[in-house]
Amino acid sequence: MWADGGYTGRLVDLARDVLRIALSVVKRSDDTTGFTVLPRRWLVERTLAWLMCSRRLARDYEGRTDSSEAVIRWSMSVITSRRPARRPC
Repeated sequence: MWADGGYTGRLVDLARDVLRIALSVVKRSDDTTGFTVLPRRWLVERTLAWLMCSRRLARDYEGRTDSSEAVIRWSMSVITSRRPARRPC
């Protein structure tokens, strides 16, 4: 699993000890200025952009986190199920 540079510290230990997953922190180098594309960050941004195409997720209408998670899973299943039916370019 990948995490942003702000998620260093106890999260890495928690992921390893409790969740038993390997967490790689993607850090920005200190000598760069301005905008730089970080590795693997575009995957998250692209996925969030795909999810925002779902009308229900464009606004946060859900009152409970489990119903919000269900809508996210439903939207991702719609996106994933349409992918094999797409015509190749």
